Amino acid sequence: MSTTYQALDRWVEQHFDEETTFLQQLVRVPTDTPPGNNAPHAERTAELLRAWGWEVEAFPVPRADVEAAGLQSITNLIVRRRYGSGGPTIALNAHGDVVPPGEGWTHDPYGGEIADGKLYGRAAAVSKSDFASFTHAVRALEAVAKPTRGSVELHFTYDEEFGGELGPGWLLEHGHTKPDLMMAAGFSYQVVTAHNGCLQLEVTVQGEMSHAAIPDSGVDALQGATHIMSALYQLNADYLKVKSKVEGITHPYLNIGLIEGGTNTNVVPGKVVFKLDRRMIPEEDPVQVEADLRATIAQAAQNYAPPRGGKNIRVDIKRMLLARAMQPLPGNQPLVSALQKHGQDVFGEPIPALGTPLYTDVRLYVERGIPGVIYGAGPRTVRESNAKRADEHIVLADLKRATQVIARTLHDLLS
Repeated sequence: MSTTYQALDRWVEQHFDEETTFLQQLVRVPTDTPPGNNAPHAERTAELLRAWGWEVEAFPVPRADVEAAGLQSITNLIVRRRYGSGGPTIALNAHGDVVPPGEGWTHDPYGGEIADGKLYGRAAAVSKSDFASFTHAVRALEAVAKPTRGSVELHFTYDEEFGGELGPGWLLEHGHTKPDLMMAAGFSYQVVTAHNGCLQLEVTVQGEMSHAAIPDSGVDALQGATHIMSALYQLNADYLKVKSKVEGITHPYLNIGLIEGGTNTNVVPGKVVFKLDRRMIPEEDPVQVEADLRATIAQAAQNYAPPRGGKNIRVDIKRMLLARAMQPLPGNQPLVSALQKHGQDVFGEPIPALGTPLYTDVRLYVERGIPGVIYGAGPRTVRESNAKRADEHIVLADLKRATQVIARTLHDLLS
């Protein structure tokens, strides 16, 4: 093993208590999205980074844009560490926003408590852990390897849960960054080079409210919505037959995750709104997927016959999100190879490069021709970390080893 790799590993080991404390402080600042008041976390992150003497650029997203997206505040951060002319600019991106904690916790979701070698808290795994791994990998690199070419940029953003357009998308769109390579927060036992796309639609079914004692005087929007949802769910049987060629990704699927409507128990519902999530494999055309879904909804609405006759339902469809699939770009190979090599060395097992059925804001870099991968601190699967579930946690041994792998990889790419 190279003496430089050994020295990087040793630096991370010696400073790991600092890294753990850093992560605890970030977990203790809530970033529940919704409601999406994320600027305070960015301010705390910037404060911690400036204490190391690092320059931090803060980019507040205009309030009107944030509120239009259904959020409260977003400030994205960039830290640029320049080492010399020549060599690539490598961006490391982690998102601070996260879903609310929900019920069932046995540890304080904002406590950063440590028990049995695990650090607990909402976003401890996804992805405040990679605020810690990325920053401390860069600190190790600068302390030990002292690179003289290229640069590293840390991108800490706050819109991944709502699609990323006001996070990395906003930074890229406004010309604040254009790296040559990028790595985004992920899990340590695999390098992800592709992921699913996601289409989210809001469907409003309009009927006519009436008293439950005289239902014939109204149009039941809920019964109409149920008919449409049944037609949509039937599509999943066909999706099982559509197979992706990307390892780690199986088939498309559709989920209806939110239903709202009605006025009271004794009132025929006059309006129902439901929101659907359609995951798209990399081989699918998003335009065709959306057109097919709209056609299914329109046909189901047309075929719906009110049980007592009378007027029919009206349907309105609004696109909420279109996140294209992440496709592997040829230029990502040096990054993939370095992560696999050092991952196997540090973790003691082969690290595969594959796809994931999730979708992330990495696609926003890849869509602009910036080769990227997903890699960071965490277990083999989302389920193991309890991400988006009660008692989310990061195994501290995984955090330390991921930091070592990232530090080694940066050394390879900048040497």
